Amino acid sequence: MDVNADSSSRVLLHGDAIPWEPSPVPGVDRRRLDRVCGEHERVTTIVRYAPGSRFSPHVHPGGEEFIVLDGVFQDEYGDWPAGSYVRNPPTSKHTPGSVPGCVIFVKLWQFAPSDRTFVHTRLDRLEPVPHRDRAGVAVASLYRDERESVRLEVWDANAAIECAAPGGAELFVLNGGFLEGGAALRAHSWLRVPPGGKLHAKTGPTGARVWIKSGHLGAYVSS
Repeated sequence: MDVNADSSSRVLLHGDAIPWEPSPVPGVDRRRLDRVCGEHERVTTIVRYAPGSRFSPHVHPGGEEFIVLDGVFQDEYGDWPAGSYVRNPPTSKHTPGSVPGCVIFVKLWQFAPSDRTFVHTRLDRLEPVPHRDRAGVAVASLYRDERESVRLEVWDANAAIECAAPGGAELFVLNGGFLEGGAALRAHSWLRVPPGGKLHAKTGPTGARVWIKSGHLGAYVSS
């Protein structure tokens, strides 16, 4: 069943308000944010691994990217604690699991087919640089190509933040929060801004750390 499948629509969800649903793998539950069914199933979810749970080895034909939100995610590439960002490109293979348990934000089948770039980094070790044209914003690039930009943005406290999204954007709040469009976003809130949209946010006293992926939604709307 499709979930928030229309990429031309604006969607705001709070991860902590979505019930957990069991996956086909025992000990692994998920909260679906969007899903487009089909031969190439695009999906965005928050996934929870119980201690000791594990998937069998598998290939990601369309790639996957994820952020470890809590605990430690483990596969052949290493142990990835909270704050890790990973991109496993199309044709990559691994055996994901977690001995201590973990929670991740993950996106599947949302890469360019030709992408073969691995990214493994720790968000808490990056040093975002103040943006020259956007006051109150510091940016650390995570990945960029002709199709999309993926980045960590740190927003100052009590700041007015604007961001144009000609190709659409997705935002996932890692820490802090802000007001946008009359709604209050908090940690693990997910916002999709459709192509041609614009973000107008106002942070509170703690500011915000936000993962942003932009430019990619136009391909889905026109397809």
